[in-house]
Amino acid sequence: MNIVSQYSTARIFNALALLLPMSLWWAGCEAQTPSYAHQPIKLVSPIPPGGAPDLIARIMAAKLSELSAQSVVVENRVGSNGYIAADYVARSPADGYTLLVCMDSTFSVNPYLYSKAIVDVNHDLLPIASLGANQFVLSANPNLGIKNFTDFIELAKRSNPPLAYASAGNGSQHHLIMELLKSRSGIELMHVPYKGGSPATTATVGGEVAVMFAGTSNANLLKSGKLKALASTGIKRSKSFPEVPNISETYPDFEATIWIGLFGPAQLPQSVVTQLRTWVTQALKSNDVVDNLFKSGGIEPLITSQDEFKALIAQDQKKYSKIIGQLRLKLE
Repeated sequence: MNIVSQYSTARIFNALALLLPMSLWWAGCEAQTPSYAHQPIKLVSPIPPGGAPDLIARIMAAKLSELSAQSVVVENRVGSNGYIAADYVARSPADGYTLLVCMDSTFSVNPYLYSKAIVDVNHDLLPIASLGANQFVLSANPNLGIKNFTDFIELAKRSNPPLAYASAGNGSQHHLIMELLKSRSGIELMHVPYKGGSPATTATVGGEVAVMFAGTSNANLLKSGKLKALASTGIKRSKSFPEVPNISETYPDFEATIWIGLFGPAQLPQSVVTQLRTWVTQALKSNDVVDNLFKSGGIEPLITSQDEFKALIAQDQKKYSKIIGQLRLKLE
């Protein structure tokens, strides 16, 4: 070995000697970096306590706290059919500690219904996991004198003036699904919008209107006979009302599932998404969560892959955007 080679070899060994302590220090720093989750997690609900998204958020919070060994709290940020809560989460740090538990209408209806939006849900939020699903029940005032869904369609076709139906407001899913039924069946009905599902239900029970699409949260009214269940909107029959047929049994492919999902800021790391999905799946398969969801209005766990969840959102956006376009609905 010549003098130049000896000199070069010495420089390499000296450099390695300097780098080794630095690499060990860097590895130590990485080892000390806490992994997700190492602090409390916040689930943001877009509605007041008591509604389906809030109920699911609280059921999931209890189970996720157990699985993650972290405190999981629910915070209500109400307004604009979910936009207030969605905007808050979209603007939060993308670290997995502020998440949104939200209903489908914020994603499948709002972008096409509102002229202005404070948040672009399709770009500012990331779908993490579906949580639960429910379906609407076509519910009639019992004094209408009909026995089943076929009777209702026949009555609606010969009624002049048209039968009136209640909804939770212009552009609500109650409204849009009934318009979809009108289109498929060829019936005419008069729309009477109310300020929410509760007053719409009261009006139907009281006979101000003939029918409405009610959630299974009205199970007690349906089972007591104050409302008559005619048909439901799911792909398969509701576990709450297995004796009630689906509309799809008469009009194939008619489907209107109400779903609730978990979302985070758009830039949420995939490693955090993967961990959250693991916990969510474990939670939705646990007997206590399944029982609590069912007791909270007949909600059923909805377990999908992340791609299947995104496809469900796209499918509903296509369905509702078409109806909203046909009705020429726009809200400020």
